[in-house]
Amino acid sequence: MPCSTVETVYSPCCGKVEKVFVNEESYIYEWEKLLTIRTEDGGTEEVAIGVSGNIASVEVEPGEEVNTNTVLCKVADDLKITGCE
Repeated sequence: MPCSTVETVYSPCCGKVEKVFVNEESYIYEWEKLLTIRTEDGGTEEVAIGVSGNIASVEVEPGEEVNTNTVLCKVADDLKITGCE
């Protein structure tokens, strides 16, 4: 069984966390939507990561202000190679 590495997911923009779709111990697939952020200009940014694995921690909650230095969550990458489009 392969080992895992922990990937830290940072906010791609400044704004306010609108919705969190995962919780600790959730299993995610590559490019699955983790959360959405309402940007300062009123747009919505969807956050995803190109790895699959278990959510190790969720560091933010809906309504929380974030910037590009904010850690959103950590993912224990299962190191499985999956197909992509």
